[in-house]
Amino acid sequence: MQRTPHHRSRTRRGLAAAVATGALTASLLGGNAASARPYPEPADRLPTTLSLPSPPGGANVKVLVFHASAGDESPTVDAGIAAIEKIGLSGPEAGRFKTVASDDAGVFTNAKRLGTFNAVVFLTGGGDVLDPEQEAGLEAYMEAGGGFLGIHDAARTEPYSDWFTGLVGARPAANSPTTAQRATVEIGDRSHPATKNLPLEWKRPDKWLNWTKNPSGNVHTVARVRELTYKPGASANGWDHPVSWCRDYDGGRSFYTAMGGTVDSFAETDFRDHLRGALSWTTRLSQADCTATINANYKAERVTQPNQPGQNDQIGEPHGLVTAADGRVFYIGRGGADSSVPVVTDWKDPNIGKGLGEIHVYDPKTKKVTLAGALTVFGNKGGGDELVKVEEGLLGIELDPDFASNGWVYLHYTPHAKIDRDKQMAVRQVSRFTFDPATNKLDLASEKVLLNWPVQIHSCCHAGGGMAWDSKGNLYIATGDNNSSGFSDGYSGNNPQPNYKGVSFADARRTAGNTNNLNGKILRIHPEDNGTYTLPEGNLFTGKEPDEGGGKTRGEIYVMGVRNPARISIDKSTDTLYAGWVGPDAGEPSTTWGPAKYDTFAAITKPGNHGWPYCMGNKQPYRDRNLPDPSKPLGWYDCDAPKNESPNNDGLVKLPPVTSNTIWYSPQGGGVDYPRDADGVPSYRIEEQKLLLPWLKGGGQATMNGPVYRYDAASTSADKWPAYWDGKWFVGDFYDADQPRHAVLTDPKTVGKGGLPTHAESLKKIIPVGADGIRNLMDWKFAPDGSLYVLDYGRGFFTSDSKSALWRVTYKGGGPTPAAADLARKAAAQ
Repeated sequence: MQRTPHHRSRTRRGLAAAVATGALTASLLGGNAASARPYPEPADRLPTTLSLPSPPGGANVKVLVFHASAGDESPTVDAGIAAIEKIGLSGPEAGRFKTVASDDAGVFTNAKRLGTFNAVVFLTGGGDVLDPEQEAGLEAYMEAGGGFLGIHDAARTEPYSDWFTGLVGARPAANSPTTAQRATVEIGDRSHPATKNLPLEWKRPDKWLNWTKNPSGNVHTVARVRELTYKPGASANGWDHPVSWCRDYDGGRSFYTAMGGTVDSFAETDFRDHLRGALSWTTRLSQADCTATINANYKAERVTQPNQPGQNDQIGEPHGLVTAADGRVFYIGRGGADSSVPVVTDWKDPNIGKGLGEIHVYDPKTKKVTLAGALTVFGNKGGGDELVKVEEGLLGIELDPDFASNGWVYLHYTPHAKIDRDKQMAVRQVSRFTFDPATNKLDLASEKVLLNWPVQIHSCCHAGGGMAWDSKGNLYIATGDNNSSGFSDGYSGNNPQPNYKGVSFADARRTAGNTNNLNGKILRIHPEDNGTYTLPEGNLFTGKEPDEGGGKTRGEIYVMGVRNPARISIDKSTDTLYAGWVGPDAGEPSTTWGPAKYDTFAAITKPGNHGWPYCMGNKQPYRDRNLPDPSKPLGWYDCDAPKNESPNNDGLVKLPPVTSNTIWYSPQGGGVDYPRDADGVPSYRIEEQKLLLPWLKGGGQATMNGPVYRYDAASTSADKWPAYWDGKWFVGDFYDADQPRHAVLTDPKTVGKGGLPTHAESLKKIIPVGADGIRNLMDWKFAPDGSLYVLDYGRGFFTSDSKSALWRVTYKGGGPTPAAADLARKAAAQ
């Protein structure tokens, strides 16, 4: 290592007049493209006169550690220089570099010397350390393709420079914590060389800076600090608290980490690995994608037009979509008619609830929509209260794994022809149809009914409907419990009394909590070519259990205890099942009855009981009800050994233990938890709650589970989302205010066991919310080309309107940088 003598006689920057007049501000500025200049040009900007090689440095890689300070030198400087020197001298030969340390800002006006460095590290303190000519030299260096790494207090450097603010990305809040605290860092980027080897949840002490303005969305954030794990102070940033980020900036590459605020940081193996990866990218020894989460790099485009008056030529009442291998998108309408058409609610009328469940096909090659077919369904009986409206209809769609050769389409629906108006019962079924790709039409006469089961339709809601395939050709079918929580004050749907002609419509123990009923479940079957199905091994029940006399289980059940799983997905890389379901209606927890409404997402790796209507969230129990007076509470349900003692139960009394869920949220927030007594029962006192997932909030809420993205490196698509999103699970809500629309990471060691997500980030700027955006998210799936299709339900209910639409979200940020031709050592990229 070379270290030049200290030099403190530099000319100070003459900015007093500019500061006094407010001409310069330390503001956060946006920007994406490497060659863009999205920041204002300061009034005193000097013309660039340095002639630098492009890119600076070469195969003899050198790093300049610049450590000037306007005041006393930070005690971390010597430790930082030593750490960077050791990083450069260790590891594989192809990644090594030489370190030169200096506090002489004159290097930035010496083109011959500055041009030999592949990257510049600012291990600086706060204050103004560069005069205008020197800052212009640093700017010229970046424009030539140089690399910059800022560490901790570098964010306080050059406080009056807008250009430098853009370079580091954010400025610390004046009242950031000043003492070191142990905290958890969430690693969201599993691809960048600076983070790919770090723990998902990295626990370490440091001085954690708060930001005057959150840079997320303008920079690519690779790590966040979890504020729940320390005391962030009054200027806290909240759940999205970036701590390390990067971006292509003004022709070069900029990486900043707020870590490194203590001497001990530089002795940490993981922190040195973090710096090693950052230097690998900034010196051009490796490539990285620092554009993947910059909002401006995504384009959301509506691809369907509003329906013509009186027609559903473009879209029905949006309810689900699936993409084909050739790029075509199949999407369904539940059954609501044009809003000008009156619905029939009189059970004496043979046309009660009659609607059309429509199947449309969008072809991205022609950008045209075809109405492929329509089924006559029971599903057009809304709105009103739960004894009037209905959510049946055409509920789900999937394509056969061999769809390209056999044209088989599976539809999950409630046929109008099979309703019993006297008993107010219906049949839900999953049928297979054949599609003609030449005409884009379904052959409705080709129907083969695989599976059907009875449902009560006296009371609404929660029909479920999602379907998905695993890698072994098993079809998963999500069914709702279709019971009202209105007769239990919005808590557990366990009131056994309300019934219509002997069939309870307020007791979910008859359905979701019943081992002998297919409602409120996720079923798993293996469709056969002849239109029948077989049962794969490993479901929750075989259907042949001898327990309690036998005949009390259904072998199709894979998951029980779910309320309204409208959307499910399967990651074919792992065969993990992902599901989301809507909770009941209680707006607040009750110390008598249990938790408030929890909408739920679960990553499911094995068959199990996910709780409803006995327990929700992370095994938070409800209270049982007495008879003949269900307003009187009995004991709390035992989540580890639940019993179904409802008079409406025809299944097992002794149920499988409840599995904790991955994500849950209520109007109070996400991951709500409470202190528990000796029996494990939460206090359910709002003042005692803890929010384990602070990025979530509900209110009006309706989960819409999304896919897990899998990046295809072999794809030549110009629209595919980048590798950064690989393995991330997309979770959203029908509503777009404070409700989730996020991508989350889970820990493979705890996924499926109730482990919380390790990281989350908002998608609301990428999948835009608001009146002119995707306000009511109904379904979302990635296409084979890596673009994302999203259904917006529209702005009314039980119909389609001018905002009902299919959207496509594509990525336009380009590939990793630097370009392969600009790598410092070509062999290092192999």
